[in-house]
Amino acid sequence: MNASNTQIQMRKGLLEFCILHIISRGEVYASDMLEELTEAKMIVAEGTLYPLLQRLKNASLVSYKWVESESGPPRKYYLITEEGRDFLNTLNETWESLVSSTQMITSKQ
Repeated sequence: MNASNTQIQMRKGLLEFCILHIISRGEVYASDMLEELTEAKMIVAEGTLYPLLQRLKNASLVSYKWVESESGPPRKYYLITEEGRDFLNTLNETWESLVSSTQMITSKQ
């Protein structure tokens, strides 16, 4: 069994949760999200982010708006919707439960 594959799957499972958290802080440009996710070692390929953002938009969890740029074409900024906030709150509850359960199991010797 390859630990690397398991690590990748664990990150993928948390990626949507992390992206919603980033967007929930306020309007955000995709390249800024990518930078934060890369810095946190949550994402390794730019091609992973854009399809996920499209799925979140199609699910009405995020929206976007175009903002004129002083140095080039307009930029697409993402925002979380009310439905997205509710979804994120549910994911937060699940995350807290999973962390607690995992710590309970992994702390035993």
